[in-house]
Amino acid sequence: MSPAPKLSLIVITKNEEACIGRCLASVPCADEIIVVDSGSNDRTVEIAESLGARVIVTSDWPGFGPQKQRALAQAQGAWVLSLDADEWLDPEALAPLQAAMESDAPAFRMSRRSRFCGSVINHSGWSPDYVTRLFRRGTARFSDDLVHERLIPDGPVRTASFRIEHDSITSRADAEDKIARYSTAAAQQMFSRGKRAGAVQAPLHGWAAFFKTFILRAGFLDGAAGWDVADYNRRYAYEKWRRLAELSRA
Repeated sequence: MSPAPKLSLIVITKNEEACIGRCLASVPCADEIIVVDSGSNDRTVEIAESLGARVIVTSDWPGFGPQKQRALAQAQGAWVLSLDADEWLDPEALAPLQAAMESDAPAFRMSRRSRFCGSVINHSGWSPDYVTRLFRRGTARFSDDLVHERLIPDGPVRTASFRIEHDSITSRADAEDKIARYSTAAAQQMFSRGKRAGAVQAPLHGWAAFFKTFILRAGFLDGAAGWDVADYNRRYAYEKWRRLAELSRA
């Protein structure tokens, strides 16, 4: 049997000491680990380095897409696996991961199982959720989006038989922090692309997001957690369009 291709694990971070260790340790087959950190003031860098990562600290924040592209530029492996700091693989994923890298496919997408405050979300538009994260180096790049970035592969994408675990929202405080940060970045991105809004659009988009999540995407089947996800999406959409309206008035 031919040896498995070399694998690079790439992750971007800022103040991820609570989860970065779990993320990096979940891929023991990685031949190199690249972490690009945007100025953590906790133990993120220390933990990453203790697990064998090469950490590059940047002085600026260009957005999620450009920052992930920086990490990709540092990778040397024949294959690249991109994970967020709050994602990880369980042990059962390692054998299918190795099998995928022995195929002739250029890129793979895999399902992702997300949690809201510890509850697994099986509906609500969060599941099924497929993300392309494993690819041959040189066959894909990241979009330049400030937020909600995506991997852009050059060729066909197959579906892998393993999944990614995701701690999307860990607490109420985490939810508030992400609503503030992501809505600001999303509004700036929309404004830079010529989108404009008035004040009335914020509540309309907010409640439309709630209805889509809880009713159209069957969030009610997730029970109380589904309600929480729908309310999170409502508040995020409201803040995004409210901030866009402020930029439009300015």
